[in-house]
Amino acid sequence: MPDVSHALCWFRRDLRDFDHAALFHALKQSRRVTPVFVFDRALLEPLPRDDRRVAFIWQALAELKASLRAAGSDLLVRVGDPAEAIPALARELDAGAVFANRDYEPQAIARDAAVGRTLAEQGVAWHDCKDQVIFERDEVLSGAGRPYTVFTPYRKAWRQKLDAFQLKSYPVDRYRERLARFTAGPLPTLAELGFDAVDLAALGVRCGMSGGAALFADFIARVGHYKAWRDFPAVKGVSYLSAHLRFGTVSIRELARFAHEEGSEGAEVWLDELIWREFYQQLLWHFPHVAHSSFKPDYAKLPFPNDEAWFAAWCEGRTGYPLVDAAMRQLNRTGYMHNRLRMVAASFLVKDLLIDWRWGERYFAEKLLDFELASNNGGWQWAASTGCDAQPWFRIFNPITQSQKFDPQGRFIRRYVPELAALDDKAIHAPWQAKRLPAGFALGRDYPAPIVDHAAQREKALALFGRRGGAAAGADR
Repeated sequence: MPDVSHALCWFRRDLRDFDHAALFHALKQSRRVTPVFVFDRALLEPLPRDDRRVAFIWQALAELKASLRAAGSDLLVRVGDPAEAIPALARELDAGAVFANRDYEPQAIARDAAVGRTLAEQGVAWHDCKDQVIFERDEVLSGAGRPYTVFTPYRKAWRQKLDAFQLKSYPVDRYRERLARFTAGPLPTLAELGFDAVDLAALGVRCGMSGGAALFADFIARVGHYKAWRDFPAVKGVSYLSAHLRFGTVSIRELARFAHEEGSEGAEVWLDELIWREFYQQLLWHFPHVAHSSFKPDYAKLPFPNDEAWFAAWCEGRTGYPLVDAAMRQLNRTGYMHNRLRMVAASFLVKDLLIDWRWGERYFAEKLLDFELASNNGGWQWAASTGCDAQPWFRIFNPITQSQKFDPQGRFIRRYVPELAALDDKAIHAPWQAKRLPAGFALGRDYPAPIVDHAAQREKALALFGRRGGAAAGADR
């Protein structure tokens, strides 16, 4: 029979050893806990060799392993199918229980169900815990007991339900001496996993628990400016913690507790952004079909023209619209895109180029270091007007107006589209409209002419969506 006093703690998207729900409960309920991680071959195989996320995870694991070693334990790492590897580890180590933090993506739910069934056949207990959100699944429902599909009432209910208990940290250190004493082999190298080394530091990416803590400390000092600065990509206004939230190298409870208690207008607005993240998480859990289809059935089969050449130009940052191109080049170069620009780039793809939002969603999923299915899908369906509480289909971002408003001096554009650096602050937003361009600069040679006319495409978008959404006056933003 398995040893009921020995448990495994299976780390997944929670790569830290503090304020960790599954680790805390495993340590509290067991006399000995072995930390484990599995590189999922099925997830790794489709990825390109230079995938930044694998490098980020590897560095986070290296720091987690070092921290566990400092406590006299270690991190046992395997490569394979978790549905097979976790039950095999439980047999090999004679563990009577496996603890893990819950995931809400459909594929992860199916994986965990398979693991739980196999463990049950072995007589091993399976315990999953809430960790990556403050409120999960059906914890925040309407008065009628239904999931919210509009953010504002969800936000209100979320805030009303919030109390000190929900923000309390899990005191892992209280039971840390129960970590199993053992020495594991080294992490498999990136090369052994089939990936190239990526210099994330050169891209300005801070990894692991220490990276998350440093970014959080930096943000605390300027959170009061968050509301005023967050929409300007050339300004250091946002937290830059999205990848750390995605991989759990920071604690959502610590972040939300700070935002709730700090009290400034900036902190309140930032807390709303954390609530948006949970809104999309519960939406995916209640309506898993959004992972592959429109939330609104009326928009599920819009006849997008889907011009492949235009899509390639969008992906490569050569649409001729400087802010859109700067955003896409930032994504391709760094694996990050400013949130305001995610909305602008997405709106441009769907409403100007008339390309199915799922094409853009997949591209972001391939490139974003902070890719998270719920937030990525929710953001794209918001921009495409196909999701819940989405941007109304008749409101369309004007890429020139957005550029003038949120990058008025063209600082961000000049950084990522350096061929436009010599243009003045007016011409840089729409070079084809400029009365005078710098000597030696030729539009169409040194920088592309616009691949579409915004005004004309806007009318086509209104006609396309209007077939499903009814008549409405279009608003160009």
